[in-house]
Amino acid sequence: MDLGSYFARIGYQGSRTVSLETLNAIVSAHVRTIPFENLAVLLGEPISLAIADVTEKLVYRRYGGYCFEHNTLLLHVLEELGFSVTALSARSRYQWPERYSLPRTHMCLRVDLGRRTFLVDGGSGGLSPTAALEIVADVEQQTPHEPRRFVREGHWEALALRGPDAVIMHQAHLGDAWHDLYELTLEPMPPIDREMGNWYTSCHPNSHFRNKLMVARATEHGRLTLGNRELTRRCRNSSTETRILTTHDELSEVLWQEFGIRLAQGTRLACAGLAGLD
Repeated sequence: MDLGSYFARIGYQGSRTVSLETLNAIVSAHVRTIPFENLAVLLGEPISLAIADVTEKLVYRRYGGYCFEHNTLLLHVLEELGFSVTALSARSRYQWPERYSLPRTHMCLRVDLGRRTFLVDGGSGGLSPTAALEIVADVEQQTPHEPRRFVREGHWEALALRGPDAVIMHQAHLGDAWHDLYELTLEPMPPIDREMGNWYTSCHPNSHFRNKLMVARATEHGRLTLGNRELTRRCRNSSTETRILTTHDELSEVLWQEFGIRLAQGTRLACAGLAGLD
């Protein structure tokens, strides 16, 4: 793992010791610098989870990616530094009906520090947490952005033994309410399951990643998201500013100026949500 190039990419010059302070600093720099995006999916480009390919795309070519790419990169970086890291699988729940079951195609990370266990997730779209979250139940945790918490459903014994239907819900406090982001069981996600999830996310016709443009990153003062033609700047005080894009040139300019992604000249992104761009 080329740590020097990765740290230069995210602008990190801090400690490399195995500590919570180091972990939080790397997570914060990562999600503020490397955008979440699905451009490769819309362009029909294959997405490899080999660390050399992920590094080439996210670090050297300075693109972003989605959960499998972000968290594969973070997994290798943290392991290289000496952290104990395990890939976990999860089901996305944000803005879906409560009883609607999505495939388990989200990847996040468990980091063990002594007797404490944390969740790290560099690839959760416009809501990627900007700090490591301790996996403890029913405790509100502050982050540089929105508060988070984990809520247990079903029978759990000390977050180790669980009943067959037990899950942990990762929630964020947005506006004046708590919202489900995704559910997880703390079950590890081995490489073969990541490959299957990555294939579904990028190739299956029902995957929402194939049908709309999604780009996001955290900022010093809030979050910046691009959903199809709508660019939204959200501040931590909940105020929002929205702009509707009207041309492909405007889209290319926003990708470069706001997210640091430079498309090749003449590139046209095609999906239903971008219909009508001149």
